[in-house]
Amino acid sequence: QEFRVYWTELRGTMLFLYDDKKAPTVSNKLDLSALTSATNVYQDENGSAQFILMLSNGELELKLFLYRHFLFSRANDCECGKEWKGFILTVTKLSVPPDESLLPGQLTRMHEVLEKEKKRRITLNNCSSASLNRSSPPSSTLTTMPVCFYAVSRQEAIEMLEKSPSCGNLILCPSSDSKNYAITIGHELDALHLKHYKVMSEGTSYIIELERQVTLPSLQDVVNYFVTQTGGNLKPFVIRT
Repeated sequence: QEFRVYWTELRGTMLFLYDDKKAPTVSNKLDLSALTSATNVYQDENGSAQFILMLSNGELELKLFLYRHFLFSRANDCECGKEWKGFILTVTKLSVPPDESLLPGQLTRMHEVLEKEKKRRITLNNCSSASLNRSSPPSSTLTTMPVCFYAVSRQEAIEMLEKSPSCGNLILCPSSDSKNYAITIGHELDALHLKHYKVMSEGTSYIIELERQVTLPSLQDVVNYFVTQTGGNLKPFVIRT
């Protein structure tokens, strides 16, 4: 069976796939929310860790290997596979798997990720409810909020950018009126320079308050606009799991 190689990260219940480590845009995404079960992790003939995710609409076979700056043992590949499987089960099942082979440090991180995922889902549900209350499109047309959306104040967004610059430099958050949104970005020169942009919700569209207004159909398009216009210098702020 032929596999395609990607650099991969897990955000919520989505796998984001990149063709290159430094690629600014995602080449593909896989939704794991329909996960029903996962097989045990095993090693193939080359020592790479493999396991199969059983989804309600099919199967996804994953083969994981570590990027080698220097030589690792095969056991590390297998341990990496068990850790990935553990995180995937944690965010899709909303519980840390009872795997006796996981180390205490790994279990601690999974519990931390579990709490973040619970908060993320509460935020998404609240945003969906608020949209419905404002006579937005029916729930069937509601889309997932961008991964860089956080239900925080402007000051909290600033603190997040200052404390974790490696996570990205663009945050989408609610505006103070709770009806619209705001984009907070940070440019790293000799020091962190912060800027804020208001995003107005108008019917089914979103308007970025610039010198010349820009109207876009979704909040994800708003985020993509900032990333594209800066040539990838702006990156959505994502807390790595």
